[in-house]
Parts: sequence; C-alpha cells; structure tokens
Amino acid sequence: MKTELEKQPGAAFDFRLMKRLWTFVAPHQKWLWLSLCLLLFTSALGLAQPMLIRIAIDDYLITGELKGFGWLLGAVGVAVVGELLGRALQAYTLELAGQNALIDLRMAVFRHLQKLSARFFDKNPIGRLIGRVTTDIESLGEMFASGVVTILGDLINLLAILSILFWMNWQLTLVALCAVPILLVSTLWVRIRVRRAYDDMVSRRSKLNAYLHEQSSGMPLVQSFGREKLTKSKFDEINEGLCSAQLRSVNWESCLSALTDMLSSITMALILWYGGGLALEALGAAPLSETMHPGITLGTLVAFLQYMERFFGPLNELSMKYTVMQNAMTASERVFRILDTDDSIPQVETPHKSSETKGHIRFRDVTFGYDETNPVLNKVSFEVAPGEKVAFVGATGAGKTTILKLLTRLYDINSGAIELDGVDVRQYSLKDLRSRIGIVQQDVFLFAGNIIDNIHLGHPEIDDATARAAADELHLDKVIARLPAGYDEPVRERGKGLSSGERQLISFARVLALRPGVLALDEATSSVDSHMENLLQEAVGRVMKDRTSLIIAHRLSTIRDVDRILVMHKGELVEQGSHDELLAARGFYWKLYRLQYSQDEA
Repeated sequence: MKTELEKQPGAAFDFRLMKRLWTFVAPHQKWLWLSLCLLLFTSALGLAQPMLIRIAIDDYLITGELKGFGWLLGAVGVAVVGELLGRALQAYTLELAGQNALIDLRMAVFRHLQKLSARFFDKNPIGRLIGRVTTDIESLGEMFASGVVTILGDLINLLAILSILFWMNWQLTLVALCAVPILLVSTLWVRIRVRRAYDDMVSRRSKLNAYLHEQSSGMPLVQSFGREKLTKSKFDEINEGLCSAQLRSVNWESCLSALTDMLSSITMALILWYGGGLALEALGAAPLSETMHPGITLGTLVAFLQYMERFFGPLNELSMKYTVMQNAMTASERVFRILDTDDSIPQVETPHKSSETKGHIRFRDVTFGYDETNPVLNKVSFEVAPGEKVAFVGATGAGKTTILKLLTRLYDINSGAIELDGVDVRQYSLKDLRSRIGIVQQDVFLFAGNIIDNIHLGHPEIDDATARAAADELHLDKVIARLPAGYDEPVRERGKGLSSGERQLISFARVLALRPGVLALDEATSSVDSHMENLLQEAVGRVMKDRTSLIIAHRLSTIRDVDRILVMHKGELVEQGSHDELLAARGFYWKLYRLQYSQDEA
C-alpha cells in the first residue's frame, strides 16, 4: 500500500506548482531577469552571424570586391565571441538564481520536517524522505538550469528564425519544413513513454533509498543472523528494476535523438537539392546584382542552411526540456506534498509562561493509541508530587515508554488531560515544555561532531564551560581521559566508537547541563558492566537530586529506593505503592518480581 508521499501526480505540467515554485524564486528574480536579457542578447548575436556570412559571400567573395571585407570579418568575430561570453554569463546567472531558490526550498522542507509529529515519521520511511530533500530537489535544479527561461528563449529563437527564413525565400522554407510535422508527432509519442518510464524510475529509486537506509542501519543484525545473501538478493532485485526503468527512458530518448538527426539530415538534403538548383540558376542567368530570376543567391543558400541547423537545435532541445519540465513537475509535486502535510503537534497562540518548574505532574483519564483503533493507554490516571521519584514497571507493551512520549508531546493524547504544574501541557509551547523535561533514553543518540557539542546540543544558554562542568560532576572526564582529544574527540555517526555506558553518561551530562525541572529515565542504566553501572547509578543520583523523576525500569532491583512504583498492565494502571507494599500485596508487581528472582528472594 502506497503512502501519501508515494502517489504519482496526475498532471504532467501544472501552473499551480510553477506558481508555488515562484515563491522561492522571487527573492532571487533579479538574476533570472538578467539571464533572460542575456539570452535574448546572445540569440540576436547568433541570428546575425548567418546574415553576415551571406553578405560576405554575395557582396564580397563572389563579386571579388574586398573593400570593407575586413570590417565584416571583424563583425562576425565580435558576434561569435559575444555570443560565447554572453551564453556563459547567462548560464551562470540562471544557475545562481536556481541554486539560491533551491537552498530556500531545502530549508523550507527541513524546517517543516522538524515540525512534524513522531507519528509522521512512523508512517514514512526515512530513506524516502531523504530522497525528497535530495534527489527530487536536484530534479528541480535541472529545471532551473534548462527550464522556463531557456524554453522561452528557444521559442523566441524559433519564431525569429522562421521569420527570417520566410523573408529570405518562402518557397524554400516550405520545403525545409516538410519534416517538422513528422518530428513533432514523433516527439509527442516518445515523450509520453519517456514520462511513464521516468515515473516508474522515480518510484523505484525511492524504494531503493528506503531499502538501502534500512539495511545499512540494521547491518549488524543482518550480519549476526547471516542474512547477507538474502538482503543482497533483494537489493539486486530493486536495483535491477531501477536500472531497467532508467534504460527504458534512455532507449526512448536515444530513439528520439536519432530520429531528430535523421530528419535534420533529410531536411538539409532537401535544401541542397531544391535550393542548390535555384542558386545555380541564379548564378548562370545574369550577374547577381541584376538578376530578376526567382532563384536564390549562393550566400542566401549558405545562410539558409545555417539557419535551419539553428532551427533544429532548439526544436530538439525543446523536446528534451519538456521532459525536464515533466520530471520537475513530478519532483515538485512530491516535495510540496511534504510541505502540505499537516501532521504537526498543534500549539496555542498564546502559550503559558512561568519562570520555574515545580514538577507537579498529573494524568487524568488519559487514553492514547498509535493506531486509534488499538489504544495503548486506556483511561490512565495518576499524580506525581514535586520532587517525588516514581518508577513505572510492567511487561513489554504495557505503555510505560508511551507515558514519557505523551508528557513531552511527541504524540498528542486521544482523550483526557496531562498537566504540568497544574497547566495542561498543550498550553505550553513545545520548546518551553520540552526544556522543562530532561529525558535520558536507553538507546542514546549522538550526533556527528564532538563530545562537548553532544552535551550542550547547540543550546545557546549552555556554553562549553557549563557543559564541561556538568560532565565533570558526573565523572565523565575520567571516562574520556583515554580519548586523545578529550571533550573535543570527534564523534562518529550515532556515537560509534563509544561504549553504551559512555554514551549514557553523555546523555546524563546533557540533562544536568540543561537543569530541567523534571527528569525522565527510560531504562537508562541497562546493558553496562558493573564499573560503568556504578558510575551511572551515581550519575542518576546527582541528576535526580531535587527533581521530580519518572523512571521506566525493567530491572526491578534498580527502583527499590524510589518513593512510589506504578505498575502498568495492558495499558492500564493496576497497582501503585512502595516496593515493600507491592510485594506484600502479592499482585502484578509480585509476579513480575518472581520472574526476575527466585521464589525464596520474593
């Protein structure tokens, strides 16, 4: 089943999309208009050259009168050099406008992606989103390089050439245009098939990106279970499908290019056959200056051939640029579909503001499901006092981690209310709410950069000195002393090269540097050795001091000293109390405890 981002656009060319693209081009339109002026200027220089050559042949070479011939050659040279320089400057200004517009578009898409909810990223593979921001926007870059401006220039060029040809000799022009209808019909027929092949190629390319991202991220698992051959076979299948779609597009393009060259050659032959005969008649009838014969001069014939060569060039390029425009429409439809996705967490116009966070948390009849038909939490209610340390336990899928996601509004609840310090969390701005709650996750994500950057995460209120002080307080300095650059040690993607315990200490330092009022720990001290666990337990104690703390735990031994334990079962709160009270009640908690420890310890 295709997602909304995979659906193909219905129209090959859409002025509505062009209008939306213009909003990104408009701030840089001065370069676009300059490019258009340069294009018209260079086209005029190009059209003047055959006419100058005609004059040179008819008025100088054939007559033998060479007085002033040097000036004419100089004019031809100026026209040629001016055209070359003008085209180079025109291409640069057009590319400058296009690339600046694409920078703005990429930033707009990236900013929009940052606003979208976690639900959106659950439904759309990351590889496909990367393709939208990279490959699809690059397709728009091709449009700017050879798009609307050059298409307009080609159309003007074609009209000017036709006008000149009819003025020079309308009979020969009609002969020369015999092949054009065949070319136009063939082009339309081929372009339809090129578009289908391209749409198929784009779809397969998105699938390839998504699969490659997934398999690269899960490569350790692939290797652990010996799935290399299976995943390679699947990749080969997707890759070959993409190659086949690409080759179909290239084959049709090659056919059209060969057909254009063939028709161009046939046209030139017709001109030489018909026009050459007229030129020979004109040469043999009388001196050129006195002839009244309907034939044409030799200079006119040469100029006519050059004009027809310039005519077929833009005509062929127009068909190719039409494909570029079609591809750009497909790409822009996909990009704008992301920008039109309204899946962000709504915010109030006038958010609640307060100077401090006491940490009073209250859930009132909260119901939530990632899929609305299958609730993960069902009318959950509880209250956490300021400074209280509360742990959530339960079997996998009971809804423990979901509680933290709802508290920070990564997702919005279906019904009920969540309050922080007596105010519904939906009344805070997202930035303010999330700055009040520090989360330490089990799977710590580190960004490429260095260790100190990963501690303050770009927060302007946290300088390097504050980040180092927070890390030193957790004894992180002793852990990274083995690293050559210390806090400036480069961090590879996702923190590779650091142990899980080291990554978790860095995440604790993040929270301590930010000084939030509420701390949320999602199984933050698991899967480490005993030495690192001691450091982490000490870090937990320091970070939890004087803060409301919510702890998600699977290892029940780590939560014996909390103030209260809340037991979740199938999305409902079934028990709460201290460790000893829950064991004495011999309910769900007692059963969980027995699963981890022997009957005698229970």
